[in-house]
Amino acid sequence: MTVELVTIRTKGDILHDVPLARIGGKGVFIKEIEEALLRGDVDLAVHSMKDLPAELPEPLEIAVMPFREDPRDVLISRGDRRLEEMPGGARIGTGSLRRGVQLRNRRPDLEIVPLRGNLDTRIRKLETEGLDGVIVAAAGLRRMGWVSRISQFLPVGEMLPAVGQGAIGVEIRRDDFRCREAVQFLNDPETSVEVGAERAFLKRLGGGCQLPIAGFAKKNGDGISVEGLVGSLDGRIVVRRQVQGPAEAFAALGEGLAERILAEGGRELLEELYIKPA
Repeated sequence: MTVELVTIRTKGDILHDVPLARIGGKGVFIKEIEEALLRGDVDLAVHSMKDLPAELPEPLEIAVMPFREDPRDVLISRGDRRLEEMPGGARIGTGSLRRGVQLRNRRPDLEIVPLRGNLDTRIRKLETEGLDGVIVAAAGLRRMGWVSRISQFLPVGEMLPAVGQGAIGVEIRRDDFRCREAVQFLNDPETSVEVGAERAFLKRLGGGCQLPIAGFAKKNGDGISVEGLVGSLDGRIVVRRQVQGPAEAFAALGEGLAERILAEGGRELLEELYIKPA
């Protein structure tokens, strides 16, 4: 089979200096790509799973997810300082509402500076914007071979990742059986189950980049744990819960976790942000 790579620049790639929540959230990274897939201009689309909205167009589906890279967030700082070593008033850059909420909850004395752009641009802003540190995903740095730039890996227990962080998905047209068969060898069952649980959680909450939502699942043998978080933008209120159960029930566990968080304060937080879960 001959494979041709087609590069498509999306709205999210072009508008580097506008917050995601203002230009449409997760969908800005995939809209043009999915349109090309629906037209038949391309047969496969490769996405970062954390860029995908909770729901996909009906004719499309994620056929496979390869083995997941490190899902954690990392800090890159001037002077190679750790987060707990940062003085009050230190300026930390991030374009993520999720990271901002958890940082404000843990260190309300820090100044959170909105940040967009590719990895190189964000790291460079340490100097150009006078930042003390930036927080980004470990997966991107590992794939670029820039691990030496990392000052601190932030444990999942302290900074819950975005849904799907570290995972890549291959999207196809649902009726394209030839392409589905061609890419099946890439699929990692464990990653599919873990990210499937996280996306079920996200879908029930109706969230995306416009909301401070985090979710992470980990499969252990025949079981799986799913942890999720919803917070207020100022970081003062965080509802974080975890559920466990059989891995085969991953989607139901993700949905059940969302229901629990909604019932225990999450619904009010989301309604304050004008998102009303059904």
